[in-house]
Amino acid sequence: MRTLEETLVQYAACHRDRRNIATHFLGIPLAVFSIVLALALVDFPAGGVTVTLAAIASVGASAYYVKLDPAFGAFIATALFLMCALASEVVARAPAPATLAGAVALFAAGWALQAWGHRLEGFTPAFRVDAAQRLAGPLFLCAQVFFFLGAKPELHRRIVQQAGPTVARRGGANMTGAR
Repeated sequence: MRTLEETLVQYAACHRDRRNIATHFLGIPLAVFSIVLALALVDFPAGGVTVTLAAIASVGASAYYVKLDPAFGAFIATALFLMCALASEVVARAPAPATLAGAVALFAAGWALQAWGHRLEGFTPAFRVDAAQRLAGPLFLCAQVFFFLGAKPELHRRIVQQAGPTVARRGGANMTGAR
C-alpha cells in the first residue's frame, strides 16, 4: 500500500490546473454518491438490523482512508456516513428502478465533469495510469480542503514540491499525460 504522500503526489501530478480541480469538486462527490446510492438498494438482515452494501463499502473505504491518515479518514468517513443517510432516504421513498436510474445518471454526470476537467488541463485521468487512483480522488479533495484551511502545511509543501504548483490554466491539448 502506498503512503499518503505517494498517493497524493501521484494524483496531484495529473491535477494541477484549477479548472480541472474545480470540476472534480463536483464530479467526485457525484460519482461517489451514485455508487453509495446504488449499493444502498442491496440490503440484508444482520443480527436484528438491516445492513446495506453501501454501509459495508463505506466502512471499508473509511478504514482505508483512516489507515492512510486519521484526520483525512475521519473527514471522508463523515462524508460517506452522510451519503449513506441520504441514500437511505432516497431508497425508502423512490422505487428501485428510479433509484438505480438516478444513480447511473449521477455517475455519468460525475465522470463527464471530471473528463471535461481533464480535457481542459490536457492530462489523462490518474486512474488510467493506475487503477488504484480511483480511491485517491476523495482523498485528494479532502487534502485540498485541509490545505485551503491551512492544515497540514508540511504535507502540502512536499506535494507541491514533487507534483508542481497549482496553476490557473495548464494548457489543454493532447491528453497524453506527458509534461
